[in-house]
Amino acid sequence: MPADTSTQAELPPRAQPSDARAALFKNPNFRWMTGGAFLSMLGDQFTLIALPWLVLQMTGDTLVLGTVLALISVPRALFILIGGALVDRHSPKQVLMISKYVNLALLGALAGLVLAGSLTLWMVYALSLGIGLATAFSIPAGTAMMPHVVARHELQAANGVNLGLRQLTMFLGPLLAGLLIALFGDASAAQAGSEGGQGGARANATGIGLAFALDALSFAVSAWTLSKVQMHGQVQVHGGVATPTAPPPAVLTSVAQGLVHFWRDRELRTCFLYWSAIALFIMGPIHIAIPVLAGSTPQLGAAAFGIIVGAHGAGTLLGMVVSGMVPRLRIGSLGMTILAFDAIIGALFMPMGLITAVWQGAVLMLAIGLLGGFMQVSVFTWIQQRVPPALIGRAMSLFMFIFMGLAPISAAVTGWLMKSVTLTQLFAASGGTLVVLAALAFVLTPMRSVTDSPAPAR
Repeated sequence: MPADTSTQAELPPRAQPSDARAALFKNPNFRWMTGGAFLSMLGDQFTLIALPWLVLQMTGDTLVLGTVLALISVPRALFILIGGALVDRHSPKQVLMISKYVNLALLGALAGLVLAGSLTLWMVYALSLGIGLATAFSIPAGTAMMPHVVARHELQAANGVNLGLRQLTMFLGPLLAGLLIALFGDASAAQAGSEGGQGGARANATGIGLAFALDALSFAVSAWTLSKVQMHGQVQVHGGVATPTAPPPAVLTSVAQGLVHFWRDRELRTCFLYWSAIALFIMGPIHIAIPVLAGSTPQLGAAAFGIIVGAHGAGTLLGMVVSGMVPRLRIGSLGMTILAFDAIIGALFMPMGLITAVWQGAVLMLAIGLLGGFMQVSVFTWIQQRVPPALIGRAMSLFMFIFMGLAPISAAVTGWLMKSVTLTQLFAASGGTLVVLAALAFVLTPMRSVTDSPAPAR
């Protein structure tokens, strides 16, 4: 569905960041979409805190918790490319609206069962599977919406606002969810039992039930705000007359066509392969080694872990803000900036295994988050601007698949490696690997020549 660029062509290609942000908030479609997205993302944080806590209160079994989390993450990774194809086949708004209604029903059912004290383990498994499937479609739909709502030159500022708000919810959500669960009870009547041979458990935890209910409410409100959003670029226009488009291909064919297009685009192919290597070699140590470091270092502990992770989140948010303020900050080209920032991140990650005080880890992770947050906004904007509108859903789903689908593999490999290497060695090797990957990409690939310019017309 090619976008109607007749209006966008009249806009200044190099509008100042402050002008772009001012125009954004005058756009009612952006306000409706962003307000609803903020509520939905905040509600998601309630479930991310309440669901693991519920499972542990019901069973006390980390294996069961791992199974529940896998039922969410595995279907999401497996179906996210199909979700992207459906987004392009229909529209981001339509797919996102349906996913919101599905999540509303699932979380409403989960909240009701918890509050009624009739929840059993098999129900948790089934509802978790449904939530995972729904997110496989909501994620590509949500990330593909922005180019249909704001003008092209406003994408950088819009992504900065949206991703910054996401990071903000990651601060506020867990705090509010924890407070809610603590105030209203986290396991007022949890009891182990046996049902259907599954070791079923019941829970009547008022605080947990309310957390799920608030998440369900956030989906209801965000579905209403989404209904107010008017998208541009939904019909192909020639000579002022809307022309019918060709019948869309089958979903799997659509996925294959998208992958072929991305592969033929040399710069997209280079970036996607590079990010795949990053996800495989780096993401696991980041998610696994840092909590182990905090738990195994006498001078640190759980509080220090929270501070270190919080510092990374603060740095990421700050980086997103900076990206919105100076969107054209580059070290040469976009590709050179990505490689330079990744090399610096790798160098900062290497000494993490040697820290003996919480401030050391906080400073390192703050800097890492700052660089990563800045590039996250730039990369999102680059993909949205480079890919044809008819392929945005598939492009964003592939980007999210790289980090959601490959990161668990990296985490599993990291867990296996930690049986034979020390934390100091693991951090040094992971950071060094990132530096080497950036250097190899600079020397052997066209990564350094990737620019912010759109793809040439085919």
